[in-house]
Amino acid sequence: MTVSRVLRNRGDVSPVTRERVLEAARALGYVPNKIAGALASQRVNLVAVIIPSMSNMVFPEVMSGISQALEGTGLQPVVGVTDYAPEREENVLYEMLSWRPSGVILAGLEHSEASQAMLRAAGIPIVEIMDVDGEAVDSVVGISHRRAGREMARAIIEAGYRRIGFLGSNMPHDHRARKRHEGFCAALAEAGLALEDQEFYGGGSALLKGREMTADMLARSPGLDFLYYSNDMIGAGGLLYCLQQGYEVPGALGLAGFNGLELLDGLPVRLATMDACRREIGRRSAELVLGVDVDGLVGGARIELSPTLQPGDTIRRPAR
Repeated sequence: MTVSRVLRNRGDVSPVTRERVLEAARALGYVPNKIAGALASQRVNLVAVIIPSMSNMVFPEVMSGISQALEGTGLQPVVGVTDYAPEREENVLYEMLSWRPSGVILAGLEHSEASQAMLRAAGIPIVEIMDVDGEAVDSVVGISHRRAGREMARAIIEAGYRRIGFLGSNMPHDHRARKRHEGFCAALAEAGLALEDQEFYGGGSALLKGREMTADMLARSPGLDFLYYSNDMIGAGGLLYCLQQGYEVPGALGLAGFNGLELLDGLPVRLATMDACRREIGRRSAELVLGVDVDGLVGGARIELSPTLQPGDTIRRPAR
């Protein structure tokens, strides 16, 4: 009776007892069923999609892939946003699972112990997306961000650049950007190089922030010949700044971002980037929730996609 009162937030229960009950529930991954007895299947026709940001232009395309795959199936995606905060993810996951969705699609592989417990106890298809560098609760669809960072570093080195700076946003909370940074630095080290400068900030992606960070870095490290950005948005801002200031791009200064956003098509110079397979990730994750046989894998699947380098106009063509 006491447990019931606490979980329904009703009745007179002391704060100490309430906290003990909630702590036990979190440890067990227990989520109350708000539709208990309403449906024989105990499921609703919703797929919970949990992403870190709606302002990041990456995730709308992921959502397009999910919606495309779910169209005509009777299932509808419902979105929760975490703002890259583990405690926020716990709350969003708790609320969504309490409605007993037919599946969960969520970004990333790094989750709190409470979130992992809820995912393991859910008894429905769980698909973690965007990243394959780690252990999944159930299925995973994404790319290796460490590999993406390494491949970008090798392309930059092959093009003859040696004095390199890195600019990142929302780090270290954006684990995928962190892993690209790690892979990038590892590939530089293999070539006997190291970053000459780097800068991180805690906000999201923004053109203005890219301009500001680029101006600051080039002022303090004028000898740099390449700037690698953790995403296309700050990279585009940096490119616009460099063009405005008259830098010779890509001869004297090369630049590259990450994600392959359509935004880059509207720039006067095409920023080098790497396609992150966003729509394909969304489509395949939804197919796994539906139980569609994807490459012979349903449940416990690991689907690694291969991002493609798009050199654009901001990396020198390597000499042959």
